[in-house]
Amino acid sequence: MERREFLQASAAAGAYVILGTPGQTVAGAEEPWFDRPMRWAQLVLVENDPGRFDPDFWLDYFQRVHADAACLSAGGVVAYYPTKVPLHHRSTWLGDSDPFGYLVRGCRKMGMAVIARTDPHATWDNVRQTHPDWIAVEANGRPRRHWSNPELWVTCALGPYNFEFMTQVHKEIMELYGLDGIFSNRWAGHGLCYCEHCVRNFKAFSGLDLPRTTDRQNLAYRKYQQWQIERLRELWFLWDRTIRAVKPGARYIPNGFPDNVVTGKHSDIFFTDHQGRSGMIPPWSNGKRAKELRATMGMKPLGGIFSVGLEEAYRWKDSVQSEAETRVWVAEGVANNMRPWFAKFSGTLYDKRWLGVVEKIYDWHYRSQRYLRNTAPLARVAMVYSEQTRRYYGGQRWQERSSGHELGMYHALIEARVPFEMVNDQLLDAEHLQPFKLLILPNIAALSEAQCEQLRQFVQHGGSLIATFETSLYDEQGKRRENFGLANLFGVSCGTQVEGPMRNSYLRIRSDPGTGRFHPVLSGLEDAYRIINGIYRLDVKPQSDFPSPVTLIPSYPDLPMEHVYPRVPDPVTRELYLRRMGASRIAYVPWDIDRAFWEIMNADHGRLLGNIVRWTLNEEPVVQVTGRGVLDVTIWRQKRSLTVHLVNLTNPMMMKGPFRELIPVDTQEVRIRVPQGAKAEQVRLLVADRTPEHKVAEGAVTLTVPSILDHEVIAVDLGS
Repeated sequence: MERREFLQASAAAGAYVILGTPGQTVAGAEEPWFDRPMRWAQLVLVENDPGRFDPDFWLDYFQRVHADAACLSAGGVVAYYPTKVPLHHRSTWLGDSDPFGYLVRGCRKMGMAVIARTDPHATWDNVRQTHPDWIAVEANGRPRRHWSNPELWVTCALGPYNFEFMTQVHKEIMELYGLDGIFSNRWAGHGLCYCEHCVRNFKAFSGLDLPRTTDRQNLAYRKYQQWQIERLRELWFLWDRTIRAVKPGARYIPNGFPDNVVTGKHSDIFFTDHQGRSGMIPPWSNGKRAKELRATMGMKPLGGIFSVGLEEAYRWKDSVQSEAETRVWVAEGVANNMRPWFAKFSGTLYDKRWLGVVEKIYDWHYRSQRYLRNTAPLARVAMVYSEQTRRYYGGQRWQERSSGHELGMYHALIEARVPFEMVNDQLLDAEHLQPFKLLILPNIAALSEAQCEQLRQFVQHGGSLIATFETSLYDEQGKRRENFGLANLFGVSCGTQVEGPMRNSYLRIRSDPGTGRFHPVLSGLEDAYRIINGIYRLDVKPQSDFPSPVTLIPSYPDLPMEHVYPRVPDPVTRELYLRRMGASRIAYVPWDIDRAFWEIMNADHGRLLGNIVRWTLNEEPVVQVTGRGVLDVTIWRQKRSLTVHLVNLTNPMMMKGPFRELIPVDTQEVRIRVPQGAKAEQVRLLVADRTPEHKVAEGAVTLTVPSILDHEVIAVDLGS
């Protein structure tokens, strides 16, 4: 779909005019509201809340926690205001009341920004009877009952229920309350729909029938993914245009979009609905979500929604999360430039334990907010992530669980205490890569020739590169090349064999035969002689000279025990290729070191990855933090200061939450490089609320942080 021109919209009595698409601003317009809110409050009402819950309690709580913006339930599956849209279901308990309007008026008296929450994903039986074509249809032709509430039906997200009915609802809400925006939950659908509209519209788009599979190699499914993105973008633009016609400064804010580049291009403000962790999710996952969106949004405001309850498959929505878990999850978001947004389900309060926790978090955030209005990250390392590879790479045994490459590399960078950003593979142009010295490609397998050329240009201009496994071996559609797209950078050519899953294979740690010295990438491994290998390796052939710090010990029997010994006495096949190219350094690893690290969490793999990062970076780090424990380190610039966030992830529940308690780490020695042309003046620890002893010399600030419970922020005021 072409980028649509928005209809000219103006408010009454000389209001400003906006013409364009989401993401555009117009000279002469009044100051947008998007960047003002720093702390969000969300109250998700349930149908029987009207007449039972106390709205004044919540308004008082919003004030106590210094919330400056609110998201309030308005309509969709249930209306909490006196709607006049036909078939828009009013809460059975609503009567003549208007709890939504009461909350809106109360928030406005406190000067808060206010957006409405709508939920269009389900509807009632009278709607199905009147408009059966509005209901999602399963592959067997049956209308889809709601999986949780059998009273309801699942709506088709890509048909007239959203495009017609919910457009009327959004228009009515804006006309009645003149809000700053509308935020929709579960607006994008729940899997393939086979209703008459989807069948007809997809056929017109692609010439194909709707797929009956989600196999990423299936042509119809690939076309469906493209069509879904285009259709959802069309819906987003329609709703945004509708509410701007009522109030030009308002925005429609979708809850999630299947393409981060589209999100970044068209959003003035966005929220990450990653409310907490479940299963084997690490706490840094919250920060990772922020980095992914910042890669496409830049420094536009980003809210981090967190639940005060549990986020588990069994859906205990009235639960309360532990204080330790909540504090670390929010700290991870704040450290990565998210603005906290608490979400409370049900206006009726069953468990009060979370209230004081959020109040403490928000009170500190309020007192520290001048140091939390970041203007730019100062990290010099970036990790590339690829929605393209996620869509089109797969089908072979060694390509299974491919997300482990990204997750393992991310965790290795956390353990190495390396501040880093993320870069979307669709944005590898010079402007987006300019801040970075080092790019890391964790099995970014699917890259177009144009993307490969952008990476070659990055290296030509002095950038360094780390790549693993099958990076660039496939084109943008997932078709295998004869050789790496980046072969001239790696200095190796690819064979046809992928070995694995390997059992009982090792890596030989070798010193330089001429000097007897070990390469810097082997720091801390000098006495190892050998460490474990990964699970899959790609057969490659060197096309130039390389050092040989790490070589292959091929698999050999692991039983019977009497036969467990290597069959190759002095291996020569390299398992790490290191190159210098002018000011650039290149490291290519032909095996799945990052995914193996994620699966096995072997300390030697983590150490080797950290060493490779430090060697390829080849410059003084912007910040160095030395001490015990696992810390997520981020560094930011503000208008007149810089900050270093230290989030303490050291906990027996780090990889399987929730945290039971916070376990402090002791002394951390910190060295911060001051930006060129700036002078360090005052240094503060914002969480401890104290001025630490520190030294300023040779363009750097050095200090000792005596202890970190969950989060510490070092603030350095800058002068010229």
